[in-house]
Amino acid sequence: MNSVPVIPDNAPFSTEQRAWLNGFLAGVLNRGSAAAVSSPQKAATPLLIAFGSQSGNAESLAKRLAREASGRGFAARAAGLDSLQPADLIKEQNVLLITSTWGEGDMPDNAVSFWDSLNQNGSSPKLDGVQYSILALGDKNYGDTFCLAGKKLDTRLAELGAKRIVDRVDCDVEFDELAKKWSTNAFTVLSGDSAAASAAFVAPAEEADAEEADAEEADAGYSKKRPFPAKLIANVPLNSRGSSKDTRHIAFSLAGSDLTYEVGDALGVFVQNCPEVVDAVIAAHAFDPQAVVALPDGGSAPLREALIKHYEVRSLYGKSEEASLSLAVFVENLRKLQPRLYSIASSIKKHENEVHLCIAAVRYSTDGVAHKGVASTFLADRLPLEETTGIYFHAANHFRLPADLTRPVIMVGPGTGIAPFRAFLEEREATQASGKNWLFFGDQKRASDFLYHDQIIDWVQRGHLTRLDTAFSRDQEEKIYVQTRMLQAAAELWQWLEEGAHFYVCGDAKRMAKDVDDALHSIIQTAGGKTAEEAAAYVNQMKKEKRYARDVY
Repeated sequence: MNSVPVIPDNAPFSTEQRAWLNGFLAGVLNRGSAAAVSSPQKAATPLLIAFGSQSGNAESLAKRLAREASGRGFAARAAGLDSLQPADLIKEQNVLLITSTWGEGDMPDNAVSFWDSLNQNGSSPKLDGVQYSILALGDKNYGDTFCLAGKKLDTRLAELGAKRIVDRVDCDVEFDELAKKWSTNAFTVLSGDSAAASAAFVAPAEEADAEEADAEEADAGYSKKRPFPAKLIANVPLNSRGSSKDTRHIAFSLAGSDLTYEVGDALGVFVQNCPEVVDAVIAAHAFDPQAVVALPDGGSAPLREALIKHYEVRSLYGKSEEASLSLAVFVENLRKLQPRLYSIASSIKKHENEVHLCIAAVRYSTDGVAHKGVASTFLADRLPLEETTGIYFHAANHFRLPADLTRPVIMVGPGTGIAPFRAFLEEREATQASGKNWLFFGDQKRASDFLYHDQIIDWVQRGHLTRLDTAFSRDQEEKIYVQTRMLQAAAELWQWLEEGAHFYVCGDAKRMAKDVDDALHSIIQTAGGKTAEEAAAYVNQMKKEKRYARDVY
């Protein structure tokens, strides 16, 4: 069965022209008769697929679904919420919205301005006539804030009069299957076709989607579904004697993979649970470690192997459960062990066929029970040099260096937040970017916790790093943090912003990123002479111009 052709993105047409042509071709080819060609074509149904994205998942999904919708005959387009106002929804009429949740139930960065506009007292437009549905992306580990951004948007759109055509779907980390069901339902409702017409039209499209997905997978080579077995080639402690931390420089070889990446991207790493932790869990439940159990993606394996390689166990460790719990029920309630994403700490232009990470090994005790970060201790302690583990690259289109090499860059990255900025500075050096570079770095003690000290100081001495401000919180009685240094340099920081500097933040989302954001607003007010409202508008404009980006976790 022939699939419906789609006008490629690089064809010499506007977005609107491509959408119309896609709809026209889909209509003609799916009617299956020459008579249909001579008949007036029904106007393609407009469809906006909007996204609120922090790490790129919602964005990539929205763009993929927009291509699929165009193949189904819609005049579809994908757009970030930072490019939209609530009034735009009225013009579009049909809106599918995909959003992640950031931090403690907050909107992702590119959705903040849109959300604020939806909640302006007295000025939020009525959305009568707008048809919508929401797909919320999240992580159940966040408890009450799971998918909260999507839930809030769903409630608010309905309050403003929009009609929900398909119930909101809340997705955990593995979202592909649920996203597919949600989009198929939404496309079917919006198409307005009869059941017979839907069967004749939707089925071929789904077959085409599967073929296209297989083709994309083959073209892409290694991916999350088919990770590259990368060899660990470096595991170097970055802290020295006297530190309370264990931070590692980790490097993998990409030799033989044909893989590449851009600075700002993340590396997905497939990890395993600690065997000691797994043995403790099995013993606590008095299970047989060799009992055969089902695996999350099909097949089966002995319980011990399944818990080490395939299931999450960290939430179970140390918890008291009834011994009466059956093995089948126990396994049924386990979550699939997910790969972990880490900010890349290198430029491939400097380190050919390599990718580097900067990782803090997590170890702590609560109520007398020792805990280990699954991924961090796997990389620090349990993966030997020259051994392999699966990796893949995760594009972070929201976290990119300016294309204009003359633009100034301000980077705020305490602790392991230094990772992408080491990559940025290596990239700026390799591309001979003439723009100024300013780094704010902080940790506990200068003597033991100044990560990548020699490389950073060399950049300063050679003038590549125009300005370096450090904040070592425990080197003096008063705690000093990166936001403290920002406020102390308010006048110059404001001058850089006015020169068009791009402002980046990487690191802890719960406290640091919020404190840095507060400091940025304060600087714009004091050094820039703005009111609080004007400062907020200035920051929102920076976000729209892609000049304020955060990689936070």
